[in-house]
Amino acid sequence: MRIAVIDLGTNSTRLLVADVEDARLTILERRTSVTRLGEGVDRSGRLAEPAMARVYEAVAEFRRAIDELGGADRVIGVATSAVREAANGGELRAALHERYGVDTRIITGDEEAQLTFLGATAGRPDDGEPTLVIDIGGGSTELVVGRPGEDPTFHVSTQAGSVRQTERHIHSDPPTEAELAAVAAEARGIIERGAPADVRAAVRRGIAVAGTPTSLAAIELELDPYDSERVHGHELALAAAERIQDRLASLPLEQRRRVTGLHPDRAPTIIAGVAILIEAMRAFGLESVEVSESDILQGAALREALASG
Repeated sequence: MRIAVIDLGTNSTRLLVADVEDARLTILERRTSVTRLGEGVDRSGRLAEPAMARVYEAVAEFRRAIDELGGADRVIGVATSAVREAANGGELRAALHERYGVDTRIITGDEEAQLTFLGATAGRPDDGEPTLVIDIGGGSTELVVGRPGEDPTFHVSTQAGSVRQTERHIHSDPPTEAELAAVAAEARGIIERGAPADVRAAVRRGIAVAGTPTSLAAIELELDPYDSERVHGHELALAAAERIQDRLASLPLEQRRRVTGLHPDRAPTIIAGVAILIEAMRAFGLESVEVSESDILQGAALREALASG
């Protein structure tokens, strides 16, 4: 079965087209567009018209890519934090269906966590070690613990996100020490309240997915152009994340846009994203995490194929 999944995230809109057979994915197409759909939602409670227009433009391009591959048996959309919280999220869903034939479902934070864990751990052997999956989005961060091949034993969707914390705390360019401290303190508190101490203590390894950790891997590897095969599986040390954070936070926005390995459109929110990742690693006692290209997109494709089969 050929499945196309569009992830309508708070910071980026992404496409995965894959053939699914026997719970295995053969990826045919992946695309990402930084659309900042959640811009201003934390303050206004609504999706802004310019942000929705950016999403429509990205999905139109994705629809053309799907059609060039010969179409798909199912074209689905998953909408997360920004659309969940916006009063006009239904307007976006209706337009995506009418214009592009994308059936979009607003998923809960719990569903987001479960799909992310499924995608990040699919095909991995179960060695009995509790594994943490960290998924840093623009409006929320999912923390999921479990063993590969099984349902998670713990998951929480938190209100920590790269766009949300940037809009709340970072108003200078480059950010001040006080602003950086405020982001870190809020992220630390959110994570520690969200994940009980006994859950955090039991974790033995971590997998980090989505744009923040993949950007850090690309920066550390000095990738230009981006190479997903080198990023996937990269071991990112806590000390390396801290060094990169210091470097990025010392640069004004226009210089951050030119950092090798960092997509220019991620430069405005990357500092808050890195702070969230660092605080998550510290809270769970992880000296490093494995960076993964597999996440909610793969999880949604696997779940959809199973439900349709």
